[in-house]
Amino acid sequence: MPDGSSSPVDLEAADAPVLAADARLLKRVWRNLTLWSGGTTLLILLALSAVLYAAVASSLATAGVRELEDRFALETRQRPDPDDATRLGFVFGSSTYALALDSSGNPVVRPGTRLPDGFPYQPGVDAAAATGARDIQTATIGGTPVRVLTENVDVGGTTYTLQIIQDRTTEQQTLQIMLVILLVGGLVVIIVAFGFGTIYARRALVPIRESLAGQRTALRRQREFAADASHELRTPLTVIRSSVEHLERHRSEPVESVGSALVDIDEEVRHMTAIVEDLLLLARSDSGAIQLEHLPVDLSDVVVDGASAMTKPAQDQGVSIAVEAEPAVVIGDSVRLRQLVVILVDNAIRHSPIGGHITVRVGSVPGTLPGAAISVEDEGPGIAPEDLPHLFERFYRSPGAPGGGTGLGLAIASWIVDRHGGRIVAENRATGGARFLVTLPASGTAPAEDELVEPEPMWHPEG
Repeated sequence: MPDGSSSPVDLEAADAPVLAADARLLKRVWRNLTLWSGGTTLLILLALSAVLYAAVASSLATAGVRELEDRFALETRQRPDPDDATRLGFVFGSSTYALALDSSGNPVVRPGTRLPDGFPYQPGVDAAAATGARDIQTATIGGTPVRVLTENVDVGGTTYTLQIIQDRTTEQQTLQIMLVILLVGGLVVIIVAFGFGTIYARRALVPIRESLAGQRTALRRQREFAADASHELRTPLTVIRSSVEHLERHRSEPVESVGSALVDIDEEVRHMTAIVEDLLLLARSDSGAIQLEHLPVDLSDVVVDGASAMTKPAQDQGVSIAVEAEPAVVIGDSVRLRQLVVILVDNAIRHSPIGGHITVRVGSVPGTLPGAAISVEDEGPGIAPEDLPHLFERFYRSPGAPGGGTGLGLAIASWIVDRHGGRIVAENRATGGARFLVTLPASGTAPAEDELVEPEPMWHPEG
């Protein structure tokens, strides 16, 4: 027995391209956010790793050169003497090897001394001879990384070439270990960064996804609203056009002889006026242009007034209305609450059989959440189970629903109840017919979600 209308246009196919485009957009944004997060982390990590590696390598190289210079200073304190075994060769606690060459390029060593392969380092000797300045080079001798300092010195009028060779194995191992740590640690950081980037990108897209969903919902509702409104207005417009054409064909005849054309036009204009007024109300409610009053209202007075206004339509349908009212004060808008009562009673009248009886009850609701309740019961055929979830949708009509409604009444009723912080439910009575039950909080504000409990009824469900 719903008061609504089913849209004749299936908009699912029209929404499919939009949904696909939104899905592609979200996927692209998610991918870009993840890549930007991981990529930025990678660039920062590479920069920091490069700076750290360069700083450590420079520090180790500086320390190595200082050690060469200290050994060079030690060796130049006195003339190179092949009989002084403490000066040339390796010194305890040092990774350097000192080697002196005379002016002919021959090593100054004790007879029978065998130099390691690659000693002296000839490119260093040649460079020092060519420039006349100190030469420091890194090289590999016999598979060992070395750093070589070569410089010509004058001792007692004799020119010697002093060469200090340093083992860089420890330095190289330190740099290699550090490089491995940076690579492995960097790989772990990148994986973690991409993982967290994926999670945060998903979270960041929640508002966008909700916004797109909201836009899709609003667009779909707008299209459904336009399609349903067009469908509802098409019938009265068709009747009016037919009646006008009939009048045009009989323009010379007296009004009494043109049949029911004028009556039909009047009825359809009234019907269209009601539809347009309801559409305007819902449109203004959607835009937030309607402000409700929040004043103390005795629901019993409002219900009696609203039900009394429907006495004449009820009598025309052969239906009686009985009101059982108890004082019940809520904070709300008396005009809108009266409109709520009129909508529910009108809906009950149109679904009641001839000779049927409608009972309207109102009273306070005791309990932890005090308030008031309105019940409208009829003796009609009741509500089909498949119609229950759609009763308060705009323009929804069940098959075989009686004519005369705008298809928007229950949607407006639901909006009024919602704006008063209440709840409205529809159900079938055990003895036949339907019941609409409205509960309103005494304060006029909606309770929290965890406070929404079914109030204790002010009367037994079956009266």
